[in-house]
Amino acid sequence: MTERDAPPDPFRLDGRHALITGAGGGIGRALVAAFRAAGATVSGADREAAPLAELDLAQRLVFDLADAAAANAAATRFLAEAGPPDILVSNAGYTRAETLGQVDGAVWERELAINLSGAFHLAAPIVAAMAARGGGAVVFVASVNGLAHYGNPAYSAAKAGLIAYAKAIAVERGRNGVRANVVCPGSVRTPAWDHRFARDPAIADRVLPHYPLRRMVTPEEVAQTVRFLASPAASGITGAVLPVDAGLTAGNLRFVDDVLGGA
Repeated sequence: MTERDAPPDPFRLDGRHALITGAGGGIGRALVAAFRAAGATVSGADREAAPLAELDLAQRLVFDLADAAAANAAATRFLAEAGPPDILVSNAGYTRAETLGQVDGAVWERELAINLSGAFHLAAPIVAAMAARGGGAVVFVASVNGLAHYGNPAYSAAKAGLIAYAKAIAVERGRNGVRANVVCPGSVRTPAWDHRFARDPAIADRVLPHYPLRRMVTPEEVAQTVRFLASPAASGITGAVLPVDAGLTAGNLRFVDDVLGGA
């Protein structure tokens, strides 16, 4: 199905098949729910089978994204069994809280393997199949770390590379009807953050003042933005980078408050 065959409601995804990576995580589960609610058939990929077991999925792909051969093989198997999906959501990623002095060669290679190279090795054959068919939508879940520095240097480099890769797809495969866009979340209130707040409630006083909305975004807010960009409602949008970050990248709120005395 091409986007020219749009259903009456352009936000609906009836008759479309979406493949979502990192489907078993906090954002991934919200993505599966959002796409299923919009009428899409959803397949999911993750590193382990257990997080996928309880999700309503057409197919389950289990592989380590850091293993280039495994990622490429998973894509090849999926295409052989299901054909090219209408939508690819490249959501899987991983990082630890690190500053520049904590990044050595092993950390650098691992972060790029998971967050950039793995995404490429899975997406490349799928994008090629979409282009050969004549259309498809790809949404990469990157990070505000790909737009400015908030720590995690290796992860940030990988996410910036993911943005560049998405733009390459948008420019070079647009003639084949393939769109590619990027969503850049800030801190997302997943269970990982819930655990941090439980251990140290005062961390909220250090984190939230950096966000103009004075809160983190939810996995559902990220998922709804991804769903929009993947839908026919966004059929004219490609190569775009959209922060979902409670205003973090809009400006430096702490500077305004501390230096200019903002109310």
